[in-house]
Amino acid sequence: MKKNTLNSLFGLALVLVVGCTPKKVIVETPPVVTTPAVVKADEKPQNLALLKSKNLNFNTLSLKGKTKLTLDGDDQNVTLSIRILKDKKIWVSVTGLAGIEGVRAVITPDSLMMRNNLQKTYLKKPFNYIYGFTNKQVNFGLLQSIFAGNTIAEFTTEKSALVQDNGVWVLSGTSGTLNYQSVFNTLLKVAETTLNDANAGQALKVTYGNYTPVNAALFPSSLKISSMSGAKKIDLTIEFNKIESNIPLEFPFSVPKNYELIN
Repeated sequence: MKKNTLNSLFGLALVLVVGCTPKKVIVETPPVVTTPAVVKADEKPQNLALLKSKNLNFNTLSLKGKTKLTLDGDDQNVTLSIRILKDKKIWVSVTGLAGIEGVRAVITPDSLMMRNNLQKTYLKKPFNYIYGFTNKQVNFGLLQSIFAGNTIAEFTTEKSALVQDNGVWVLSGTSGTLNYQSVFNTLLKVAETTLNDANAGQALKVTYGNYTPVNAALFPSSLKISSMSGAKKIDLTIEFNKIESNIPLEFPFSVPKNYELIN
């Protein structure tokens, strides 16, 4: 696993802010019907509540999957582990094919820490450091929702437009310079979310794959993130082979004395 690849993968986490099959049963997405009978199209509050009711409720979430990273046409394969303590921290570990951990990071609502084990360096910044890479509308909650496959709270409100297009719900709107859109499938789960800031030349597209039951809800068994910032393009595809919710988790992060702090 190359050093610059590890840095780029963590860079994708900043932009967000950036061969295994799940063992659980996959839930098939029902076909689109031309006359949905679940709700009425003119009842926005009820419709929004229905979509939010399909969110995965959790206190902790542990994810692990085989990941393909494509950076400007260069493909790399790694294993990505993600642990979430709801509303408090997101822990990320990136491991190469040789089983060597290259990057470990912890993101909280007000801070960002990253350790690069290959370069023996570490980064410690306030959360707003990410605004040098992405739109200021991006916050911890948005990043958490993307990884959990849930609706984004700031967007799932009555100020957004909500319509049915070809039998599925489409939520869209503008927040500052950021244009957003979420498309829901017939399971009423988020199938695709796009964020676009034309002024900054930044775009992000998140696509979810098949769903599997987790704690009486549904969780996407695959996740694809496509990010563009200026001329740089990053694609990340994760096939989860481990999905666990509401289990005891640890979030270890320490910096060896011989690691160099970088600005």
